[in-house]
Amino acid sequence: MIINLYFKRSEKAIEESRSKYGRYCSVIANNILHSSEDTEECVNDTWFNAWNSIPPSKPKKLAVFLGSITRNLAFDRYRKKHSERRGGGETALCLDELKECIGDKEDFTELLPLKEAMNDFMAELTPQAREIFLLRYWYTFSVEEIAKRTDSTEGAVKSSLHRTRCALRLFLENEGFDI
Repeated sequence: MIINLYFKRSEKAIEESRSKYGRYCSVIANNILHSSEDTEECVNDTWFNAWNSIPPSKPKKLAVFLGSITRNLAFDRYRKKHSERRGGGETALCLDELKECIGDKEDFTELLPLKEAMNDFMAELTPQAREIFLLRYWYTFSVEEIAKRTDSTEGAVKSSLHRTRCALRLFLENEGFDI
């Protein structure tokens, strides 16, 4: 229904998006930015970008589409704010942890072959390993938060993340990616 509102160019599409997905997008942005002002701006920019993207895009899952926009905007804002100094927050830690698997590509989220390979890799993970990996590297939750959400110990979460990163690196190397 909301996607149809975007196609009709109805401003109600933004209102409905904000109402249904505002909290979801705010959590994504805040986990990366840790600033209510930056989070609010990022989420508002999400609605603007969605308005400009739909049409021609017709997302299959609006939540994932809006979450991706929010996440990319939040990472862009984070990089801009921390370009001179790499802070000690969860976002910097997550990016550093993933570097060992995917290399140091600035715009890796836009590389279609890597995206497809990541989807294939994620499909092979167990549900628990997938959840832990996504909580850490998509939503940028701390290890402590992931342990609470998954009813695991912090050690088990760290171990799962390490095994998954090692498996990802091996998977990507076997797929021909230069890490």
